[in-house]
Amino acid sequence: MTFQRARTDEQRSQRRQQILETAATMLTETPVARLSLNELSRRTGLAKANVLRYFESREAILLDLLDAEMAHWIADLERAPTKDDRTPRERGDRLADLLATSMRERPVLCDLLSAQGAVLEHNISTALCLRHKHAARRSLHGLTALVRRHLPELGADGAAELTETTLLMAITAWQCSRPSPAMEAAYASEPALAAMRVDFTDVVRRTATVTASGLLARQEGP
Repeated sequence: MTFQRARTDEQRSQRRQQILETAATMLTETPVARLSLNELSRRTGLAKANVLRYFESREAILLDLLDAEMAHWIADLERAPTKDDRTPRERGDRLADLLATSMRERPVLCDLLSAQGAVLEHNISTALCLRHKHAARRSLHGLTALVRRHLPELGADGAAELTETTLLMAITAWQCSRPSPAMEAAYASEPALAAMRVDFTDVVRRTATVTASGLLARQEGP
């Protein structure tokens, strides 16, 4: 493919979107750690230098994808119905299951979140850091508002605590629930060790359930 420079804002926007969509497709096939600019440029039909005309680094592309994935996830969560006729504990359990199962169904989001602090927030400019953190703050506010709709008893602070705790555990659980081929073989060879394998959905659900129950108990007081 012959490279033709995008000369208008619309063309530049289309080129950026093409790069993002290609990277998103690649992430359904390979983890974040293995996505390379060389392969991305090959798939888009652009030279590596031309990809970098639109994004300052590989990490910049992945951060934009993370922000988009978070927005799509929150939009899906907002469409989930609330059940006001249930007790706070029952609604907390249902919310915990909703958060855990919806994240399990978004492996690209989980992979990007797990790489956020250690990988994606490096090799980027201060301007991009600011843009990303503003997007992350909007996502946190959106998730917190969603938690409050399901569990108004928590109040603003409690909803924020539940949101942050669940996300932090999801990041850790995702990393621990992706064993290497050698570890998979070890589990298969000694079934007694399989109990040590981390189940992502179960860990996130239990963490959110226990956190919600504890926060509700604190709100009720002695």
